[in-house]
Amino acid sequence: MGKRIFDVALVLLTAPLWVPLTLAAALVLAIDLGGNPFFLQQRIGLGGRPFTMYKLRTMRHARPGREDRYHVDDFKTFVFSPPDKPNPRITRIGALMRKTSIDELPNLINVLKGEMSLVGPRPEIPEIVAQYPPHYHRRHEVRPGIAGLAQLNGRSDLTYDETVTYDLAYVDNHSLRGDIAILLKTFLAVLKGSGAR
Repeated sequence: MGKRIFDVALVLLTAPLWVPLTLAAALVLAIDLGGNPFFLQQRIGLGGRPFTMYKLRTMRHARPGREDRYHVDDFKTFVFSPPDKPNPRITRIGALMRKTSIDELPNLINVLKGEMSLVGPRPEIPEIVAQYPPHYHRRHEVRPGIAGLAQLNGRSDLTYDETVTYDLAYVDNHSLRGDIAILLKTFLAVLKGSGAR
C-alpha cells in the first residue's frame, strides 16, 4: 500500500512537468510522423494479466505483412535492439525521444490506473511471455514498472536473460527505500542516455 501511495503521489505532484512535456513531444511527433503520435500496445502485468500500455510512437508504421515478429531461440543470447542492427523505422526525432526516455512518459497514465508502478520489471508483450521458461513468470509477482534494476545495469545492452536476472532480484528484494534509490539513479542514467536505443 505504501508503494502504491508513493507512486500516485509522485505522479500527481510532478504532473505540471510531465503533462506539458508529453503534449509538446506528441505534437512534434505528430508532425514528424504525419499521424497519431501515441502508441498503444498489449503488455503482460501483475499476475500475468494483460493491459494496454501507453507510449509515444517513435517508429513509422510497418508495411502490411512486415510487422515485427519475435521468436526467441535462446533467451541467454537474445537482445531486443542489437547496436549493430538499428531499426530503420525509428525516426530521427523518435531516436531522440528514446534516448531521453520521453517516449515513456505516457506510462505514467498506466501508473495512475494501477496497471504499472514507477519501479519494477518492464512489462513484456504477450508473444514473448508465451515463450518464457517457467521461472521467468515470477516477474509478474509485482506490478511492472517504468524504471528498474535492468535499466540501471545496461538497459538495451543486456541479453534478455540478464534482464530477467535483475528483474527477479527486484521481485525478491524490493522495498520503498530501494525504489526511491532506483528512481534517483535512473534519473541520472537518463541524463547520460545510457544503454537507450
